[in-house]
Amino acid sequence: MKLINHYFYLFFLQTSNILVGGQAVIEGVMMRVPGAYATAVRNPKGKIQIDRHMFTPIIKKYPRYNIPILRGIIGLYESLKIGFSTLQWSAEINEPQTKPSNLIIETLITLFSIIFALGLFIATPIGLTTWLIEKDQNALLFNIISGLIRIMIFLIYLISISFMSDVFRLFQYHGAEHKTVYNFESGNELSIYNAQQYPTQHPRCGTSFLFIIMLVSIISFTIIDFILIYFLGPLTAIMRITIHIPFIPLVTGFGYELLKLTANNRNNLFFHALAKPGLLLQNITTKQPDDEQVDVALTALKSAFGNKLKDHSGNKYTAEAIG
Repeated sequence: MKLINHYFYLFFLQTSNILVGGQAVIEGVMMRVPGAYATAVRNPKGKIQIDRHMFTPIIKKYPRYNIPILRGIIGLYESLKIGFSTLQWSAEINEPQTKPSNLIIETLITLFSIIFALGLFIATPIGLTTWLIEKDQNALLFNIISGLIRIMIFLIYLISISFMSDVFRLFQYHGAEHKTVYNFESGNELSIYNAQQYPTQHPRCGTSFLFIIMLVSIISFTIIDFILIYFLGPLTAIMRITIHIPFIPLVTGFGYELLKLTANNRNNLFFHALAKPGLLLQNITTKQPDDEQVDVALTALKSAFGNKLKDHSGNKYTAEAIG
């Protein structure tokens, strides 16, 4: 169950593809920068281990794919791919197994995590809404109620797992990641002291992204349902679940574009209000890290940049998603 919770965190709370950003892993942090990413993990003996990889996003290799919506879908795929591998690496370091890893078992755990998430956040809200307003085929009303139920389930789940000791530490590393990103973006010297001066909430966090996705899904699924009802007539819960799931990547692409607008226009009253709920949610998904945890996050960032760190540090950067 512990690893499933970590996979859930990865699937839903990851930071979007940005100038500098990353994710928390088991007893560590992965940091991604232009051209590379590195994961730093404190092992059971207290030493920091590093795993660095060169990486060029698809939209950089093939600029023709750098178009609205599609770039968000591609970015999510790449982030999940990197996230799963770094999370597994951190698990191997801090939860050593006497037997060699079994690819079939790992695949089944990943599939179960995805099915569990889809069942909890797609099938359950649709099923409950169908039960509440079974005969009402008002697409907007149905998806507003379904969206509110989805948000309630998400909050209950987050609050529940936050009391687990391993998840609490994961959320501390999540906070350490945000503080380190803030420290870098400020242009100040990268240090534990400087990083600790910043908040744990960050506008580009996957928690904010998820909230935006929930809003976008209400609008998107309303349009989809309206069209289907017009051509097919009344929709059952099974029909909605079957149709909504394939459209999730498209909804994610829309959400990514809205996140970019939100991050780039934080001083705008509308976008400031749109970002606020996601920042409030981070009071659950991020916790105040200790100095050792911030040290791990800083190590991950410095390792990701490598010898190019001096070319980027000392400059101020805007907290924006850059595709």
